[in-house]
Amino acid sequence: MLVDAQSPEGAVPIWFVTKGTWPAVMASLPAAAQAFASACAFEPKPGGLHMLPDAQGQIAAILFGIEEENARDLFLPGQLAVSLPPGVYRFANKPHDPTLAALAWLLSGYRFGRYKTQDTKEVRLCVPEGVEASRVERIAKAVALGRDLINTPANDMSPEALEAAALDLARQFQAKAVTIRGDALLESNLPLIHAVGKAGAKEPRLVDFTFGNEGLKLTLVGKGVCFDSGGLDIKPGAAMQLMKKDMGGAAAALALAFMVMEARLPVRLRVLLPIVENAIAANAMRPGDVYKSRKGLTVEIGNTDAEGRLILADALALACEEEPDLLFDFATLTGAARVALGPEVTPFYTMDDGLAAEIARFAAAVQDPVWRMPFWEPYDKLLESKIADLNNISGTPFAGSITAALFLRHFAGNAKAWSHFDMYAWNQKAAPGRPEGAEVQVARLLYELIENRSSAGAA
Repeated sequence: MLVDAQSPEGAVPIWFVTKGTWPAVMASLPAAAQAFASACAFEPKPGGLHMLPDAQGQIAAILFGIEEENARDLFLPGQLAVSLPPGVYRFANKPHDPTLAALAWLLSGYRFGRYKTQDTKEVRLCVPEGVEASRVERIAKAVALGRDLINTPANDMSPEALEAAALDLARQFQAKAVTIRGDALLESNLPLIHAVGKAGAKEPRLVDFTFGNEGLKLTLVGKGVCFDSGGLDIKPGAAMQLMKKDMGGAAAALALAFMVMEARLPVRLRVLLPIVENAIAANAMRPGDVYKSRKGLTVEIGNTDAEGRLILADALALACEEEPDLLFDFATLTGAARVALGPEVTPFYTMDDGLAAEIARFAAAVQDPVWRMPFWEPYDKLLESKIADLNNISGTPFAGSITAALFLRHFAGNAKAWSHFDMYAWNQKAAPGRPEGAEVQVARLLYELIENRSSAGAA
């Protein structure tokens, strides 16, 4: 949480400096502080931190180097939350973006402490001038919620546990929720979700909750594979190490739903979470099996490890039956996306150029990086099957993220605007605002987009 008062007694001032601003900042400091900084040969390099003492040996001020105006990392001030000793601090001057600096401070302070006691220290920040504290804290709480879900291992984040987390969130905001489990999925015409999850120790399920009644009709679909062994096309051991994060799409959907509901945005929100384990058992789906989808298209299973697109297909078909204004799906779907763009940049797909431009604009504004990838029509032929309408894989090692998106497109036709996000949901190493471990990608930028669209509609 941010400290309410902007400059309570005893708050240590933080001076943000660049090579260009350092002379003016230095001139404003007391003579003793100037002498100490000079004696220590302080240079305002990005990320450089220097503490200035007072006459009693206490910290009088902080100097912190940031990049010039064309800053690449507006989250850099978040480094302070893990570098400074306990205390209360305030911004003495403005970083490039005070709101993102305050958010990065909160996001940097996240710790996952469910199984191991974490060393915590109270490094608190006064609300910077012009920053809406409640909004920043809302986003930070939502990201922490998603990170906690992804970081939790599969023995404690089973389909039952993920369902419970989703229903708890729905209850918190009085959203209407239903769950369809086990063989009831077949009765409800959700056969692909059932096929993927039927071999799991816990039943497959679909959580469906709605919030609000008026305004923009918004639907979020999140892949909830609580653990992915690969099924009968089993993954090698090294590839299973992070498969607890294969429900990262569902976590991102819930984090975004939290932001939307707590802000009481004027939307009609629907969240659909197909939740399964992709396990191995006598009744597991097999390569070569054919299943009929909710949409009526038959799908041949070319590889049981391409299961995420199957559960999303049924959920997207269900979502599109009410023709939402905006439909977003989130999934840790393909390794090919990581080969193309690495772990930090999320590829996205949409047929709507206007929506693509909005996504790119808000992504840049809030430092939530994405990159548009193409629906390359000739590759759709790679999904052809000799015995069914579609195969769930292309049969080629190339363009895996694109062919997965093309597969989903067959089931998302009735949405007025749809975008698919192929995310990684994990920070391989720590960076300001991004501790090592689980990450909620895309949700922050879409919150900005939804807020913008819903306010324009309300006006």
